[in-house]
Amino acid sequence: MEKRKIGTLEVSVVGVGCNNFGMRIDKTRTEEVINAALDEGINFFDTADMYASGRSEELIGRFLIGGGHRSDVIIATKFGNDMPGQGRGARPEYVRQAFEASLKRLRTDYIDVYQQHVPDPDIPIEETLGALDELVQAGKVREIGCSNFSAQQIREAQAAAARGPGSARFVSVQNEYSLLHREPEEGVLAECERQGLAFLPFFPLKSGLLTGKYRKGQPIPEDTRVAKYERYRKLLTDENLDKVEVLIEYAESRGHTILELAFSWLLAHRVVASVIAGASSAQQLSANAAAAGWKLTPADLQEIDALLRADAGKTATT
Repeated sequence: MEKRKIGTLEVSVVGVGCNNFGMRIDKTRTEEVINAALDEGINFFDTADMYASGRSEELIGRFLIGGGHRSDVIIATKFGNDMPGQGRGARPEYVRQAFEASLKRLRTDYIDVYQQHVPDPDIPIEETLGALDELVQAGKVREIGCSNFSAQQIREAQAAAARGPGSARFVSVQNEYSLLHREPEEGVLAECERQGLAFLPFFPLKSGLLTGKYRKGQPIPEDTRVAKYERYRKLLTDENLDKVEVLIEYAESRGHTILELAFSWLLAHRVVASVIAGASSAQQLSANAAAAGWKLTPADLQEIDALLRADAGKTATT
């Protein structure tokens, strides 16, 4: 599988978002997904301490690290969001506490990419970066990144890193981005280009809308997140479903699926390093891994945008 850079690290262009581990899927299916990923040549696994209240990290530690694959993979985790029994935030002392707890759950003595999960308005970013730099200098963290940061917050973080005594700086930004969620185009992607940062899109399939399983006028498939939870059902708007139909038609007219379009469209943006999609089965994982091979041209991207704009205009007038 093709690889791209996150700082000094090389990651597979398809990664595994591990938020399902220990929550939507049990330990047996988690092991199946991890093994399928390794079989497909995927080496990038992205988790967070808060996923399943630490259970995601524990299962990665058990099946990936405990399985003897530590040197073969790049593990990214995050700190800062609410973690039951542990706390939250980006105070230096909390960063150190959260880091040691993640190390223990992951059964490792270093983390490849340690990411600040959310900005902390109460803590100057230079203080957080100072704590992260200590971990890098100690050889416990290889690279650091941020998540859910705005373009302005990225600029502030990079300026603070330049002023500080340490050398660690964010090398990646992880925000939501997909064909149905374009907010990063309002400044974050351009800032990543300027700063030489890798961009990691989460929710690349918009909670399954970009897999083709939810179609306009058809019943919601049972045993899906959208069927079970109201907050996901809210995504099934007429606007989103109309766009899905447009994208399915575009992909199928070129001999591809909407899933292949969703992955390949993201990877057509050179700033994107890896598409981190969740999977609840080995079959889903294999489908994700196979979806990244369509090489879209700049003309293709323009055509897709024109189709979506035309559909949005049509929806607005009906």
